[in-house]
Amino acid sequence: MAEAMTDRLGKTFSYLLLAPAVIPLVYVSGLVYPYVATKTFLLQGIGIIALSVFAYLALSGRPFYYERLRNRLTWIPIALLTVAYVASYFGVDFYRSFWGLFDRGDSLLTLTVITTFFYLILISAPTPFGVGAPTSDVGADRQLLERLVRTVAAVAGIVALIAVLQWVTATLGGKPWFLPPITGRIGGTFGNAAFLAGYLGMSLFVILIAMRDSIGFWRQTYKIFAVLSVLAIIFAATRGTILALVIAGAVALAYAAVSEGERVKRMARYGFIALAIFMGLFFVFRTELMQASFEPIRRMASISLSDSTVTSRLFVWQNVGSEALQRPWSGYGAESIASIFNRIYDPSSIVEQWFDRSHNAFLDYFVQYGIFGLALYFAVIIAFAVSSVRIYRSEPPGLLNVGFLFLLLILAYSIQNFFVFDTPSSLWLLYALFALCISATTNVPTTAPAWLARLPTFVPALACIAVFSTIIPAVAFPLYANIMLTRGYLYHLIDVPRANAYFERGLALGTYADLEYGYQAYSMYTDRQAVQLLGQNRISAYEYALSVLTANFNKYPYDARTATYLGHVLDTAPPEVVVNNDFDMEVLKRAIELSPLRAQAWYMTTNIYLRKADILPAGSKEKEPYYREAIKILETYTGKEPTLPVPRYILATIYYALDDAETAGKWADSALPLYTKPDTAAAKPAVKYYIAIRDWRNAARFLADLVEKNPSDYDVLYDLAKVTYLAGDPAKSLRIVEELRKKNPEIIGTDQNFLNVITAYESQK
Repeated sequence: MAEAMTDRLGKTFSYLLLAPAVIPLVYVSGLVYPYVATKTFLLQGIGIIALSVFAYLALSGRPFYYERLRNRLTWIPIALLTVAYVASYFGVDFYRSFWGLFDRGDSLLTLTVITTFFYLILISAPTPFGVGAPTSDVGADRQLLERLVRTVAAVAGIVALIAVLQWVTATLGGKPWFLPPITGRIGGTFGNAAFLAGYLGMSLFVILIAMRDSIGFWRQTYKIFAVLSVLAIIFAATRGTILALVIAGAVALAYAAVSEGERVKRMARYGFIALAIFMGLFFVFRTELMQASFEPIRRMASISLSDSTVTSRLFVWQNVGSEALQRPWSGYGAESIASIFNRIYDPSSIVEQWFDRSHNAFLDYFVQYGIFGLALYFAVIIAFAVSSVRIYRSEPPGLLNVGFLFLLLILAYSIQNFFVFDTPSSLWLLYALFALCISATTNVPTTAPAWLARLPTFVPALACIAVFSTIIPAVAFPLYANIMLTRGYLYHLIDVPRANAYFERGLALGTYADLEYGYQAYSMYTDRQAVQLLGQNRISAYEYALSVLTANFNKYPYDARTATYLGHVLDTAPPEVVVNNDFDMEVLKRAIELSPLRAQAWYMTTNIYLRKADILPAGSKEKEPYYREAIKILETYTGKEPTLPVPRYILATIYYALDDAETAGKWADSALPLYTKPDTAAAKPAVKYYIAIRDWRNAARFLADLVEKNPSDYDVLYDLAKVTYLAGDPAKSLRIVEELRKKNPEIIGTDQNFLNVITAYESQK
């Protein structure tokens, strides 16, 4: 019976090694971050199950290719993992480093699982490509490589097909139920254009390998998959991957032009010339192409040092790199880039508000794991290339030589990762192929240590159960917490007590989800609950958000995001609630310390004093000290960050309230040139100031921006109608009134004086 169990587990084991190849297809809409979290839970769960089965097989005396571990190239992944653990132990927060967050899926746990897969595939895969032959059957599928290649190729083809269908239906204005929803650029089953392109940029070469070794129907299918992959990468408009494939294509053409048959050489040379001409024309007409309606062309043409995304990336690279040089040997630990990003954040130079990656995988490794981590990451890439060269030499040369295709794969991977960050799916694929590359060039027999035969019969089962049981805290509990967070979200407006009950059930598990619960509590409360709820429901929502964010504020003292969010929740407390201003000041002080140039904490600190002034009677002299404190804070911030119009307009309104019209005008005049694009944060105080000084033209301009941002805010739209009339454009004002008569006729009667004036104008037409 034990032998039958071992045989069944042996067959299952080979499928478990292949299972992660299917994960890119999977997403579940019932989770927070459905595209990422689903894949992360599956990868971690399958990894734990595979390791538990391996423990049973290995301790039962099943032979494996242990001799491959003598190859020094195989030591690199475990060395990188060790460095990652050491760096994280001495880094910002080992707990956060080990578990990560739902929105990324990257963590020490994920890296551990991927590294485990590398070694399980390495010692299980028979020698492929016809190089050598295993001396005995280890129970692993002798076609493991072929199955892995075909699985990756088929999955990548389907992923590419879904992405192409997304683009086609979005272009035609449709939203089929069977396709993932689109937010921004197409992301397929990854929900993110960069993740999609990064995965397909690697799997494209695996598809070419599968095509090479197939005939008939499957060969034609893989050709279609290859075309779909290229189209999906183009439609995703991810510039790093497109550039990587162009360079890889140029290398392939150059290789074919010197090493293939005469006909292929001639075609390759023509292709190389055509590519050069195309690139030349692209740069010549780059200015015109920047206005193209086709987004991939527009994004590629917009690459320049003046492009906002490019300048933002360069700023992040420079400043994050400078911070990394403060700890070049030890690094800051896994999942620690967010704390560095917050320190160097500058709203005038960075596009993203919150970010936990530098958009450069090499810099990410250096920041997290220091110089040793970066060196070992380079070593993985170089070792992959070395193994690919060995495979190349074992086969007849040619464009479809497996070793050459692997070289193109690692080239594309390296180039695209210079502009994006690694994902678990792409890193797993790299490690799996790396393991197979080593297997292809290492002909050793299978062995089983003799001491295993002396183990008691219960040991394999006990070890299997022990390893398998780790799936409960590692996967099951976080998954349940994610589900509870999702269920609570569904009820956070219609049944607050029920929503809070779900949230409490999820938090009671004590998982790493608590930080994500805080972020989501902030978003739910400030975006919707504080605006749409009233009475006890709003108070309950506020109290829940306050409690979870306060707990995280104490548990994660390095997290600027939690401190800022907690300050914002306190800033938007229901009027029935008394806010502890001392605690509020403590929260905002930490937020400023952790992210000195982030504006929100400075504004909310100002609001503490403005709230104190607002509760005093109109015209009270006691208001002035509070206004002066607010001015001091804002003037300090404008000295640190002189490019933002928001604090200048707030200063203008405060000085105007102090009857200092001259100083108010100076601040407003200095703010106006800085307002270069619609910004509601700046428009609101600007409207308040310009209405106060009766500058109707500028007031109308900023009100129009507010309306554009939120067309359903009919109060603002009505204000725009009145201010537009006062600015000397009654015809436009009447058009706005006519629009309001259709959408919200009741609001027109709220200002009888204006209604009389606009009605009189209408009757004179």
